[in-house]
Amino acid sequence: MIRRAKHPLATESTRRLEAFTDGVFAIAATLLVLDLTSYSLGKVDSDAQLWAALGEMWPQFANFALSFVLLCLLWMTHVQQFESIPRVDSVMIWLNNVRLLFIVLVPFATSLTTEYSEWLAGRLAMPVAFFFAIFASWLQYLWALSHRDVMMPDVGEEDARLYGRGSLSALVISVLVVVLAPFIGSLAFLLFLLDGPFTALLRRGRARPRPAPPRP
Repeated sequence: MIRRAKHPLATESTRRLEAFTDGVFAIAATLLVLDLTSYSLGKVDSDAQLWAALGEMWPQFANFALSFVLLCLLWMTHVQQFESIPRVDSVMIWLNNVRLLFIVLVPFATSLTTEYSEWLAGRLAMPVAFFFAIFASWLQYLWALSHRDVMMPDVGEEDARLYGRGSLSALVISVLVVVLAPFIGSLAFLLFLLDGPFTALLRRGRARPRPAPPRP
């Protein structure tokens, strides 16, 4: 079969990329529950023992909920990014694949953090997985901004500058989480509560609306 040569600057619609990404996020979020279902409660002879056994599972429940919420936040970021990105190129697709590589590792990293929290590698598993996922997402957005004439045609220069600056928020917080996790464990993830205010601070000085074109 003869294939037509493709122009190096040609781009693709985001439709299939978004569908694939949504599916991977959904599977990763679902797999988180396996850590709960594989946990053995031991021998239970009464309701009191069952409640006590479930209470001992609080680290599993806490890390499950934490990872699920963080995956939801990353998915929401993905949705918001692609609201203004109608087309992508091969570099954008591969950066997205790198992000998904670390997204699918989140269930495994969550399990390590839960089971081996007394060890440094265990405490770092979740923070490092989320850091690299956020880092890949940041690179992906920067790439789109640097080619906004094709990938983000509706975003003006000033808005692009402010959005790029605001996208640093989650990246900076994820670095702080990695640094603090060895000392305070999963509590370091509470720093992500500051993401909204920090993003707003970085984007302060929002671009003024463009003046309307003069009437003929």
